[in-house]
Amino acid sequence: FGKQWYQRRVRGMAKPIKLVSQSKCYGGLQCVYEHESSILKCTMKFGCFLPPQHNNKRKLPIVYFLSGLTCTEQNYIMKSGFQRYAAKHGMVVINPDTSPRGFDFPGEHESYDFGSGAGFYVNATEEPWKTNYRMYSYVTGELPTVVSSNFNVNMVKSAISGHSMGGHGALIAALKNPGKYKCCSVFAPISNPSECPWGQKAFAGYLGDNKAAWKNNPVYSSLQYDATFTAKEYEGPKLEILLDQGSEDPYLNDKQLLPENLANACSNNKQINLNFRMQQGYDHGYFFIMSFMEDHFNFMAKHIC
Repeated sequence: FGKQWYQRRVRGMAKPIKLVSQSKCYGGLQCVYEHESSILKCTMKFGCFLPPQHNNKRKLPIVYFLSGLTCTEQNYIMKSGFQRYAAKHGMVVINPDTSPRGFDFPGEHESYDFGSGAGFYVNATEEPWKTNYRMYSYVTGELPTVVSSNFNVNMVKSAISGHSMGGHGALIAALKNPGKYKCCSVFAPISNPSECPWGQKAFAGYLGDNKAAWKNNPVYSSLQYDATFTAKEYEGPKLEILLDQGSEDPYLNDKQLLPENLANACSNNKQINLNFRMQQGYDHGYFFIMSFMEDHFNFMAKHIC
């Protein structure tokens, strides 16, 4: 392609993106692009795997993957091995960064679990975060528009996946947008953030100290950014969720993840089919993720390919 500005038009609307890097991989192309985000008001990077089938005229299904705390777009690209399975199934895979970049707000870079690299996929309502830390709208709104403007994808055939904080992001994206994603695949997600230390810290900083407001933000209806609560009220099309959790995950034992709470909520909602698999001996890292990546792509392929 060459490192240049791309301005492809879909229905008369251009969303320019810049190619940062490109490598051939499993017959396809693993790329990184950047663009100017109007939602986040900064330059954002995202990974984009184009399978070998991308040269055909047929529009391809798309998978979004959201990463966890401290990650950039590089972690999933370099560590997970997903490209083999995306190439097999002919899926375009998009994975964004985990927060806005280029700001120096007070406290933004002081801890691994808040601020840079820890956007938590919410739309902040508190100063100084509310103008830029709007990752929910970026992931569910602006990024899909950028993708559809520049790549030959079938937006009707979309799935969303994620790990840890990104698993939380994938769950709320799927649950708060019925029908937008045909299925949801998660690894060790933060499943009940309003009840765990990570989530409580992030929600207090981004959404304010009033815990009730986290579940009833005026910008978005119905119990907000906690998958355990949104699962209870989900009324959309049947949603299939695959959740893998390592039994030796230290954050599971520290009560940061609470997948059992999500499982209980889903068991009481006939519109959600959660396949919760406890994987014995695995921890929270990418060795765990890569061990079950093929399963997750096979699962998503059943719904979008």
